[in-house]
Amino acid sequence: MKICFVVSTIDAETAGTTILMMKKAHERGHKTYIMGVGDFNFHYDSPISIYCKEIPKTFKAKNKEDFLLKIQDEKLKKKKLCTSELDVLFLRNNPTEEPTDRHWAEHSGIAFGRMVQQSGVLVLNDAFALSHAFIDKLYFEELPQIIKPKSIITRYKADLLDFYEQNGNKMVLKPLEGSGGQNVYLIDENERNLNQIIETISEKGYVIAQEFLPEVKEGDVRVILMNGQILEENGSQAIIRRISTREDEFRSNLSLGAKAEKARLTPEMQRIVDITAPKLIRDGLFFVGLDIVKDKLIEINVLSPGGLDYIQGTSLPDFTETIIQSIEKKVEYKKFYKNSISNRELATMK
Repeated sequence: MKICFVVSTIDAETAGTTILMMKKAHERGHKTYIMGVGDFNFHYDSPISIYCKEIPKTFKAKNKEDFLLKIQDEKLKKKKLCTSELDVLFLRNNPTEEPTDRHWAEHSGIAFGRMVQQSGVLVLNDAFALSHAFIDKLYFEELPQIIKPKSIITRYKADLLDFYEQNGNKMVLKPLEGSGGQNVYLIDENERNLNQIIETISEKGYVIAQEFLPEVKEGDVRVILMNGQILEENGSQAIIRRISTREDEFRSNLSLGAKAEKARLTPEMQRIVDITAPKLIRDGLFFVGLDIVKDKLIEINVLSPGGLDYIQGTSLPDFTETIIQSIEKKVEYKKFYKNSISNRELATMK
């Protein structure tokens, strides 16, 4: 198959989950491409084209870091390719991580992805589902309350202060749009800068206040789902516990230096997956990350979920073989059934 991975920019890409999947697709003999979110090209009388780098068949890399270095080498030039030649476009850019001078990039990948999808190319995750779930913390709030902590989303300070008092003078504050644990605050009765924090976050948009879960001090668990089920390879499941390495840090984001270790599936986690999965499957969200604390889902990652690169530091497999095999099946189904199965259905079909 011909598969293209969309990232924010090739030069700024890191050796994470996307590169691992690319490397595996290439190793399995597929024509593999990478492009930046700014590399789409629309012309009124022809299909959308892209400027991308094609990974040469002779490409050999010792590891993901070496693979990335060779991709970023200036000797590997971009070429123009018509998207009608692709089998799969995998949207892996994270709009929430775009800097302020790249506002144009936030919606571009998904918007062009919708057009490519309508032309008949398989797009993962489903581009229309990503449009709906673009503010993933709002999408999160569509899930049943039984699996979520109490929360409020507002730009009004008085409402946030009321929520604070109703929850025993303790809450977590964060921007509605954002990722990687940036600008996330644990607020308790010792916090003297509450008004300033609220003003700082609300100046940039909506604020979400969430009930504080004491168990978060033991870390949270990232559960990676594929096709609405826990990603599994050779009997192992893609579940890792993320634990902060600092006693004064309640956030356990890997990007902030937390360590990852293998975790086991609990009945509480399985229940959250069972309740969440039907919506993900219906919406066409192929590859998703769930962040869980004990029996509560605290966040859902649909735009560009990661964590596979940190899994490599545990005794777990890298899971990329299973992911690429699943995409291969979808491409095969699409050829058999042509346009009788929608992109949304194919995206989460086993």
